[in-house]
Amino acid sequence: MKTKTNLVTQKAMCTDMNCAVKLNTSNFNLFGLNAITRAMSFGLFISLSTALALPAIATAGDGHDHGAEAAVVKVVKEADDGHGHGVEEAEDSHGIVLTSEQKNLAGIKVAQLSEQTFSLEAVATATLVVDRDRTVTIAPQVDVRVLKRSVVPGQEVNKGDVLLTLGGVAVAQAQADYINAAAEWSRVKRMSASAVSASRRLQAQVDAELKRATLEAMKMTSAQIKALADAPETIGSYQLIAPISGRVQKDIAMLGQIVPAGTALMQLTDESHLWVEAELTPVQAEKVSIGSKTVVKVGDKSLEGTIIGRSHELDSVTRTEQILVAFENAGHVLHAGQFAELYLPDASEGGVILPDSALTRSSDGHWQVFIQGAEGFEGVEIEVVERQRGMNLVRGLAKDAQVVISGAFFLASEQAKSGFDIHNH
Repeated sequence: MKTKTNLVTQKAMCTDMNCAVKLNTSNFNLFGLNAITRAMSFGLFISLSTALALPAIATAGDGHDHGAEAAVVKVVKEADDGHGHGVEEAEDSHGIVLTSEQKNLAGIKVAQLSEQTFSLEAVATATLVVDRDRTVTIAPQVDVRVLKRSVVPGQEVNKGDVLLTLGGVAVAQAQADYINAAAEWSRVKRMSASAVSASRRLQAQVDAELKRATLEAMKMTSAQIKALADAPETIGSYQLIAPISGRVQKDIAMLGQIVPAGTALMQLTDESHLWVEAELTPVQAEKVSIGSKTVVKVGDKSLEGTIIGRSHELDSVTRTEQILVAFENAGHVLHAGQFAELYLPDASEGGVILPDSALTRSSDGHWQVFIQGAEGFEGVEIEVVERQRGMNLVRGLAKDAQVVISGAFFLASEQAKSGFDIHNH
């Protein structure tokens, strides 16, 4: 009885959990429990102790930093974002950066498009023609004979290149007349005013200038004319020099052929600029103003042009009015004679016209285009207002944005592989 009373007193005084375990164990021993029963009782007690301790540990580790496990996950994420880059590096990169070689291989082309008013309904058929301000027809004003050819039709030539060697009786006579007239004017010019009358002086000067103008009409250059006066023995032929850089067109010259005066032997055209001739109905012509922008579409290529002229007269047969549009033809990819479609200004619609090749889908399924900026190529979602015949009237682009019009699919693939999000989420 004394032992039992002491145990009860010790339990009442003991508040420590480990102390309670010892007392309970002593109590079990007093009642003569076997080893198996003691083990089961101890296991049950440990389970209860763990259940009581876990909530306190969880509460201590909360505060959006979920314990050691969360810390480990955070470290792993910062160490690798799945592409061998840290999270900070992925977040700091806002564009797709490509080398010049990669751009060439992907066929990426960029165009600067300004916001204009267009409608895909206001379309006129058109034809590409040469830019008459950059085209020269070579037609000597005397009868000439073709002695030698130095170019072939369609060849690109530079200003100053030799095109043909010309000669003939009329050429020799014109050159001889100039040499004589130039010599006479040089003699008279050296005479004093008392030795020759003013009318004689004027006559000599005019005759020399007339004979010189005849050689210029033959398309002889100033350097050739000066060399001729210094070497009279060279009369009878001269080299026809390219007055501009361009492509040889309308070449009719044949060896030995005598070409009458005024006949066009060749035409040179600078194809870096072309014109578009379009026939417009009176309703379409009402919306046209000189200087306004338009879009020229030839096959899968689209270029921005400027309206430079209109006839203000209806054709008696077609009842249409002709307008002219000028545009740059970089790389000479388009040629005179090709058919085109002309998208005209329309105040009822606003936006930019882009080809299908410029549009891709973003990760959330919206239409997007790629803009070239200081940090590379970045996808920008846009609104497609209208789509017809491979063209798209879009809105949502900044003014004078550098838009990728070819190779956008490659950039979209790189965007998907790199995990870029158009919303920066």
